[in-house]
Amino acid sequence: MTNEAIVELLELTTKLLELHGENDFKIRNFQNAAFNLDKTTADLTTVPLAELSLLPGVGKSMASKIDEIRRTGTLKDLNDLLAQTPEGILDMFRIKGIGPKKIRVIWKELGITDTQQLLLACENGEIAKLKGFGEKTQETIHTNLLFLQSNSSKLRMDVAQVLAEVLCEALEKQFPTQITGEVRQKAEIVDLIQLVTAAENSAEVQKFLNTLEFVQQDEKASTPFIWRGKFLDRSIPVEVRISRPQTFINQVFIRSSSPEHLTQPIAHSTLLKTTLKEPHDTEEAIYAELGLPYLSPELRNGTDELSPESLQRLPDLITWEALKGTVHNHSTWSDGKHTLEQMARAAADLGLQYLGIADHSKSATYANGLSEERIYQQHQEIDQLNERFRAEGLDFHIFKGIESDILGDGSLDYDTDVLKSFDFVVASVHSNLKMTEEKAMQRLIRAIENPYTTIIGHPTGRLLLSRPGYPVDERKLIDACAANGVVLELNASPYRLDADWRWIPYALEKGVRISINPDAHHIEGYQDMHYGVAVARKGGLTRQMTFNTLTQSEMQAYLAQRKIG
Repeated sequence: MTNEAIVELLELTTKLLELHGENDFKIRNFQNAAFNLDKTTADLTTVPLAELSLLPGVGKSMASKIDEIRRTGTLKDLNDLLAQTPEGILDMFRIKGIGPKKIRVIWKELGITDTQQLLLACENGEIAKLKGFGEKTQETIHTNLLFLQSNSSKLRMDVAQVLAEVLCEALEKQFPTQITGEVRQKAEIVDLIQLVTAAENSAEVQKFLNTLEFVQQDEKASTPFIWRGKFLDRSIPVEVRISRPQTFINQVFIRSSSPEHLTQPIAHSTLLKTTLKEPHDTEEAIYAELGLPYLSPELRNGTDELSPESLQRLPDLITWEALKGTVHNHSTWSDGKHTLEQMARAAADLGLQYLGIADHSKSATYANGLSEERIYQQHQEIDQLNERFRAEGLDFHIFKGIESDILGDGSLDYDTDVLKSFDFVVASVHSNLKMTEEKAMQRLIRAIENPYTTIIGHPTGRLLLSRPGYPVDERKLIDACAANGVVLELNASPYRLDADWRWIPYALEKGVRISINPDAHHIEGYQDMHYGVAVARKGGLTRQMTFNTLTQSEMQAYLAQRKIG
């Protein structure tokens, strides 16, 4: 049991209470507890019951329910609600644009209890006829439901990585094993978890895999040298290829590279032919045989990575070690979990030289966005912390930023006098996401043209496997950034990875810097920059064109030069 698991159970209970029309007071109790505990730094599994009741949003009654969860792993209130709920209804909670109250109407009025019935009702026009719905709501439900269904057997890279590692660690106890495929190539969306293992007797691997309790074999799809199946609680397919020990590296290389990468002509041969010709001890040796430098798996995309220009850039590609600071982060001033000082010291502990704090702006009321008065108070705290760091001899600096909402007309969330008080501004769209491309571009370009905008944040608004984002003309957006000296964000959260790495070559061509921003809401969120670096490398991003490779003094000079008034 973890904090996250406890909060998830409280959130699910809240949704089910709304679904079943329970009284507002009870709903608010669970809602407030989940909201506040999601931000707490206390370890909910060990806090004494008496102290638990003193946490914000908890109280004695809710403390006893949390204690029940951590003792039993479940909650009677939740189990009672689940017993009254058709299983298919729970899947509807994943559909964007539809909450528990609307799901209740659909269930009670039309007797719909699963997503397939809901899809059919949308296509027949039944949803639009319900009171409080209409054609637009029906269209939103239909679009988002189709999006979810099309991605039902896929995983984000972070989730797929964890599952692949669990299986790899189990296999490694008996056989040499390597994660391959989309996971090793750092694909942002994974369709298939693949591994290669080595054994003289493939039947032994098959037998071992079938002893594992967390995977299940698809016997019809499997062959003597390929075990196919899935994780018991996931629909994503899993494939384990069994190689002879002497060809293990060859198979790992082939399964960690795109077909296009393997078949590009090189000196009257290809990487595939070279790999199949004889056993190799290392992947580096395969490249060396053709006179090529080693390309790590995330670069083997089959685009232009083997061109002379790309090969020349290899030593300059962005790495984690090259990052000097982190910008676009949140603290308890808005919806973050850790205080400003905790966020700063954690960044310093990682060896970074600066923290760009960019809490939410005032329009983001749902995220405790900062009023003008609170901005002034936060800036005072930043000044005090920076002075304290200097007194301690800590070479670390906090830059004053804001994640300003881009409003419906493309303007930013504060007037000029407030905007000029920041060192930098991340301008992002958070509301009214259902836009035509024309509307989205008007909104984004006006924000980019605002002289106070430093970075354009998560430019499509996508949430991978959950929300496709609004349509964007990437070339026009990058052209606008180039014309206005605005940095393009690569939001490193594995939920976003936005801008898409495929935009990077055009951004580099136009001289637009990319900022690998974790959008961290807690100190662990800094680690998301690993995902950002991985996909940035896929796009060929260099150290020189990465915004947050600037040193502290370089960043101060850059921001001072851009600052107006």
